[in-house]
Amino acid sequence: MSLLPLFDDSAITRVLCVVAHPDDMEYGGSAAVARWTAMGVEVSYLLLTAGEAGMRSVEPHRAAALRIEEQREACSEVGVSDLTVLDLPDGMLQPDLPTRKHIARHIRRFRPEVVLTQPWDVYVEWGLNHADHRAAGIATMDAIRDADNPWVFRDLREDEGLEPWGARWLLVPNGEPDHAINVSGDPVEKAIRSLQAHQAYLSELGDHPDPREMIEGMTRQAAQLTDDSAITHALGVAAYRM
Repeated sequence: MSLLPLFDDSAITRVLCVVAHPDDMEYGGSAAVARWTAMGVEVSYLLLTAGEAGMRSVEPHRAAALRIEEQREACSEVGVSDLTVLDLPDGMLQPDLPTRKHIARHIRRFRPEVVLTQPWDVYVEWGLNHADHRAAGIATMDAIRDADNPWVFRDLREDEGLEPWGARWLLVPNGEPDHAINVSGDPVEKAIRSLQAHQAYLSELGDHPDPREMIEGMTRQAAQLTDDSAITHALGVAAYRM
C-alpha cells in the first residue's frame, strides 16, 4: 500500500476553504481546520450555496436559515469565525464565470497560501459525486488562477481595489490522496463534533452513518497509509502546487 507523505503546513498562515453546501467541510476537512486553527492559522470558509434544497421536508427558505445556523455551530467547534455564505442556487451550481469571480474575489480579499476545496471526480469513495461538489471543485481550481491574473476580472482590481493574489497550494480531500495531514487527538474529536452540529440536516437524511464512526473510520484508514506509527488519525488530500 502506498505511503502518504505528510503535508508540510508549518509555514501556513491563512487557509481558504471553498465548498458548495453547509456540512461539506465536516466530512474530514474540518479535522485539518481544527489542527490549523490550534496552530494559529487563520481559516475562512466560503460556502457557495446555503444548502436550501437539501432537506426534502423543509421549505427552502427555512432550510437555508437552519443549515447556515448549524454551519456556524460547526465552525465554532473547529475555531472558525470567518464564514461567508453566497446565494448561488443549491442543486444548480455551475463552474461558470460568475461563480469563478465570486471565489476569485474572496481569494484576493483573504489572501490565503492554501485553498481547500471539493473533488471534481465523477465518482468518489462513497459513490457518485454530487454535481454541486464537482462544480465547486472545478470553479475553485480555475478561480485560483483567475485571482492571480491581473487581466482576468479586471474590475476586481479597478473598482474594488483587490490586487491579484497567488495561492501556493490547492488541497482536495475525499478524492485520490497523495499527502496526509496529521489530525490525531484533539483535531479529530473537534471534527466529530463539527459534523454532529448538523443535527437537523443529518436527521432529515435518516440513514446517515454515525458521525463518530464515520470520521474516526476514514481518518484511521488514511493514517494507515502513512509511515508514522504515532499518527492514529489523518486526512488524506491531493495536494497541487500552484
